[in-house]
Amino acid sequence: MAERTQRPRPRPRGRAPRRGPGPLTVAGRTLACTVSIAVLGASGFTWYEYRSLDDGMIKSAALGEAKKNAPPHLDKSVNLLLIGLDSRKDMDGNDLPKQFVEEELHAGSSEIGGYNTNALIVLHIPADGGKVTALSVPRDDYVQTVGADGRMHKIKEAYGIAKEAAELKLAGKGLSKADLERQSREAGRSATIQTVQSLLDVPIDHFAEVNLIGFYDIAKAVEPIKVCLNHPVDDPITARTATHEGGGTGLKLPAGISSLNAAQALSFVRQRHHLTNGDLDRTHRQQAFISSVEYRLKQQGVLNDLGQMQKLFGVVKKDVVIDNEWNILDFAQQAPNLTGGNVEFNTLPITGFKNVGGQEVNTVNPDLIRKIVRQLFSTREPGPAPAAPAPSEPAAESTAPPPAAPTTPAATPGTAARAVVDVNAAAGAGAAAAESRALTELGYQAGRIGDTAARARTTTVTYGTGAKADAQQLATRYGVTAAPGTGVAPGHVLLTLAATRTPAPGAATTPPADPAADPAAGLPMQGPAVKAGGIPCVD
Repeated sequence: MAERTQRPRPRPRGRAPRRGPGPLTVAGRTLACTVSIAVLGASGFTWYEYRSLDDGMIKSAALGEAKKNAPPHLDKSVNLLLIGLDSRKDMDGNDLPKQFVEEELHAGSSEIGGYNTNALIVLHIPADGGKVTALSVPRDDYVQTVGADGRMHKIKEAYGIAKEAAELKLAGKGLSKADLERQSREAGRSATIQTVQSLLDVPIDHFAEVNLIGFYDIAKAVEPIKVCLNHPVDDPITARTATHEGGGTGLKLPAGISSLNAAQALSFVRQRHHLTNGDLDRTHRQQAFISSVEYRLKQQGVLNDLGQMQKLFGVVKKDVVIDNEWNILDFAQQAPNLTGGNVEFNTLPITGFKNVGGQEVNTVNPDLIRKIVRQLFSTREPGPAPAAPAPSEPAAESTAPPPAAPTTPAATPGTAARAVVDVNAAAGAGAAAAESRALTELGYQAGRIGDTAARARTTTVTYGTGAKADAQQLATRYGVTAAPGTGVAPGHVLLTLAATRTPAPGAATTPPADPAADPAAGLPMQGPAVKAGGIPCVD
């Protein structure tokens, strides 16, 4: 059961030795929910100040069940799961104020969102204090749940399913509303940890959880926060009706850098409509926002501002839940060689979309995901990039835009120029533009983009004179066969994307970059990496 804990006895109040940021510092900076904890190990606060933070933290025992069946650890590295809970309720199960949620945050009523985990990020903190790897798990990945009902669901639903089952078991025990909420949330946390642990095949050592109001409070404490967009966005709010789920955040921003207040920051990380790749683009937004917060803390001197620090400390105690095995001070001092911004975010790949029970889900290849994670988290010399999976069965028809193709490194300097690739997409020019950008990163030349003349049901690759080799490499990427095209210009390849195409992630078209410099180089991730240490631009 989650509870507020007291430390057994204080140590001497002498000033702690100054050290570089430890794993906790990077962890804290890598999700808004733990941004306050980032101060530990990075500043020379007294033991009393460390203790005052830890004494008021909400702690959970949910990690215990997950550890019983966890995969073995291969070294002394640490895996930290960061959970963003899309709940409009407080820690006691009470609805958040309607006016605040609906009018200020534009986040809908308490009936929307339920207990979905809309942000799941696993941080791998090496035993030697090296570069931290952060992997986002897309919330709609269709996986087998563990600790919930054992069935296939979107991974975000494991929490709510387990929580509801626990409430039924606890009914009739005379618990107060607040106690029922706290105990049933423990089941939700445990199921989320176990499901992520099973999908990635790695042990989870610690976790931190924040809900909607917690994110807002933390953003409020550090606002304004700068973010960067590749394109302008306009996400008008659509009312919910009997025939339409409604949506929209009301966010309207230009391309380039913008300064956001707390409400805008929440909209920035929650927007999923009017984005080329929907939820997948939202995942990159979350990563970019975290990087921007970390950058602001460092650049604006927040870590050395006692007033700002006190605000952050207060938010952590009120809004964040951490596991009861997490010794904040000891963990902060484990790896003094880590430096701020030494984190790279990637998004684990999906293989396509399909419709299940009227809901669109992401299909995934668990074996490929586990190979990727093993290669990134391994302390051994990295081997070759995992091979792409064979194309799966065509997904049920969907009107959602396809994801941008998983990226691989760009061609090395000095290589011959690649073909010009013209891209048409049944999902629209936006999807075509996203695909064109991904191919440009691979070294291809950007060509024309547009819609397909008809609703194509299969992806095709055709080529003009002199572009056969490049066309064949692209065809391998999409799991199809290249063919000469009578209307394709010399030196051009025409890529036509079906509305329900199933991309074949991992079909690298160029030699991998130096894995020592970038362990994720050559791996089939879902879109480009987001690197901490600045204000990265995203869609």
